[in-house]
Amino acid sequence: MSRDARVDAYMAKAQPFARPIIEHVRNRVHAVVPEVEETLKWGAPAFTLSGKILLMVAAFKAHAAINFWRGQELRGKDAKADAMGQFGRLTGVGDLPPDAELDRLILAAAHISAAAPMTRKPKHLPKPPPEPHPEFASALARAPKAKAALDGFPPSAQRDYFEWISEAKQDSTRAKRIATAIEWLGEGKRRHWKYQNC
Repeated sequence: MSRDARVDAYMAKAQPFARPIIEHVRNRVHAVVPEVEETLKWGAPAFTLSGKILLMVAAFKAHAAINFWRGQELRGKDAKADAMGQFGRLTGVGDLPPDAELDRLILAAAHISAAAPMTRKPKHLPKPPPEPHPEFASALARAPKAKAALDGFPPSAQRDYFEWISEAKQDSTRAKRIATAIEWLGEGKRRHWKYQNC
């Protein structure tokens, strides 16, 4: 039985009501999946198998929560996907499902972890290349040094300038921003240069 001292330390700092909840879940996980490993993930106790998270427990000021890592696959429509975990706000061991149900879920989580490939978030389509406002493009055409600096920036840094200028609601504001941008770019500065190297 692999116990992590960091989990013990986490429990010692938890509110008194939460300690028995965490200890009960911990004992059930070790009883059902003896080869499980304990660790901390995002500052909370987590139980892993072959490096894959099975479930996590977390203690807060007024409640505790259990989150099965692949809860949607495990519990289907009964799975709650919120900060309270799949069993809602837990304030005592009596709020946990019966041991037989908890054990079944832990074992099922281990099987899912071992058998199923990790689900991946769909990749987002890349943002289209940034485009300057027509007035900014005209100003850049008259300032080759500023244009060269902008062209040397990565797309995200270019987008910072383009969006800042395009978001101006008044023509006078846009004109001021364009003048400022041309000045800064002439000095090789990014849009948020004031906050760099702080």
